[in-house]
Amino acid sequence: MILAEKLRHALARGHTDSPILLMGDDRDALIGTNEVLVPAAVLIAVTDRADPGVILTQRPETMRSHAGQIAFPGGRIDPGDNGAIDAALREAEEEIALPPDVVTVIGTIDRYRTITGYQVTPVIGVVPPDLPLVANSAEVTEWFEVPLSFLLEPANHMEQAVEWQGRERHYYEINYEGRRIWGATAAMIVNLARRIIWAD
Repeated sequence: MILAEKLRHALARGHTDSPILLMGDDRDALIGTNEVLVPAAVLIAVTDRADPGVILTQRPETMRSHAGQIAFPGGRIDPGDNGAIDAALREAEEEIALPPDVVTVIGTIDRYRTITGYQVTPVIGVVPPDLPLVANSAEVTEWFEVPLSFLLEPANHMEQAVEWQGRERHYYEINYEGRRIWGATAAMIVNLARRIIWAD
C-alpha cells in the first residue's frame, strides 16, 4: 500500500517543535496545570486513491454540543477501549459504519487540548476508497470527503479571531466548497500538515 507507506514515512520523519496544542488565549493556561482533561480520540481516515481524500462528518444541528460542526469521526475514550486507536476505530464504526478491519492504522499525531476540557488523540489510518459508508443519524447528519492535498495546503489554513466570554479567541478555519471546517478539527489538520511538510 503505497499511500500508507508514504504517510508512515512522513510521520516517522516529521517533527513538531510547535504543534498546536490548544487554540485561543487559554493555550498557556492549561499546559502545565493540574486540570483534569477528558481523553478522547478521532480517526483521520485517508482514502487510498490517486488523489487521496480525508473523511469528515457533519454533526446534527440538534446536538447539545458542537451542533452542526464538521468533525472527524471520534469521541471519548471509554473504559472498555484499549487506548486511543481502539476508541477512534469504534467511534468511526458507530458514526459512519466504517469497519475497523479495513483501516490500516499508521499511527497518532500530537494530542490536541480543547478549551472545553478534552485531550484528543488523532489517529491516522488509510482506508479503501468508495466504501459504502452510512451516517448514524443520531450522531452524524452526513459524511463527505475532502482532498488531502487541499487540507495540507498552508494557504488554506486561515487564522481567525472572535470575542467569546469577554476575551479574544483565535482559531483556524478551512473552507472547502461552502463547508466551514474550524476549531479543533482544523487545528488537528494544521498539525498533520506541519508534520508532513516538515518531513519532506
